[in-house]
Amino acid sequence: MTFTAAVSGASGYAGGEVLRLLMQHPQVEIGAVAAHSSAGQRLGSLQPHLHGLADRIITDSSLEQLAGHDIVVLALPHGASAEIAAQLPESTIVIDAAADHRLESAEAWEQFYGSAHAGTWPYGLPEMIVAPDGTRQRTRLAKASRIAIPGCYPTGSQLALAPLAAAGQIELQDIVIVAASGTSGAGRSLKPHLLAAEVMGGMSPYGVGGVHRHTPEIEQGLGWASGRSDVAVSFTPTLAPMPRGIVTTATARIAEGAGAQSVREALEEAYRNEPFIHLLPEGQWPTTQAVLGSNHVQIQAAVDARVGRVIVSCALDNLVKGTAGGAVQSMNIALGLPEQTGLTQQGVAP
Repeated sequence: MTFTAAVSGASGYAGGEVLRLLMQHPQVEIGAVAAHSSAGQRLGSLQPHLHGLADRIITDSSLEQLAGHDIVVLALPHGASAEIAAQLPESTIVIDAAADHRLESAEAWEQFYGSAHAGTWPYGLPEMIVAPDGTRQRTRLAKASRIAIPGCYPTGSQLALAPLAAAGQIELQDIVIVAASGTSGAGRSLKPHLLAAEVMGGMSPYGVGGVHRHTPEIEQGLGWASGRSDVAVSFTPTLAPMPRGIVTTATARIAEGAGAQSVREALEEAYRNEPFIHLLPEGQWPTTQAVLGSNHVQIQAAVDARVGRVIVSCALDNLVKGTAGGAVQSMNIALGLPEQTGLTQQGVAP
């Protein structure tokens, strides 16, 4: 069976990556290729790497263009998805790659995003443990018609720590996460701090001091995993001189009675049968190059016994597992297809 898919926001990095993956999906036919300000332009002028779609003309993101597809992927700026999604029927699978429908707390949304809360959709991170009993999020995605794709930073942070939170291996009130991301994570926009002259040869933090919008999303996910509401995360992102990829370093105080062996066992148990999540052999550490262009994730952990902290490192491609790959993987589950369909790409190195 073949399903039709429309992509709104096709001119951006996330939308382009969704199209790249869907072009390789054996059961999806790409329909409308839509955007806002670039409507009327040839897709190949904005996404020259998408050779098979180069001559497509970008349409507007009106209901007329998006209706009638089995799947609609919204790769739009935060705050733009809710209005479009509300017009589409429940029979259409709508996948939101923006933040509009990720948070359960309206108060947290309004504090960090400054607009009215649009509601909450099932969270598109299938492998994530979302309860102390080990329940996975994929069970909540089967037959879902609305899916909210996680932020790229929360994807790595939650995959790193959720198994340990669920297994009681870490304390939850002193979690510190620092993540380095390629600049594509900031979107395809003309901003001075994203210019090559500013980025090449240097790194810089941003969103420092608990103000980054992904902070409540990480706390929410670790709260699900642990079954507790007192999770406290200090999150600091940095921009690295590379186009894509994220390395997350997450640390937390080790729980009483836990140790290096029990920490590793918790991660092994969580990801033993997950095709995209790889707990590396001891002594080998994650690298973005190993997952570049793929839906794969590398994880490694260590315990600093001197200070009593667990350190978990996680590498992923922010545009694939952190956005478009997560969207396609969740779409597969909602459609009842094998989870890996269209996502067989390996990493690209060197």
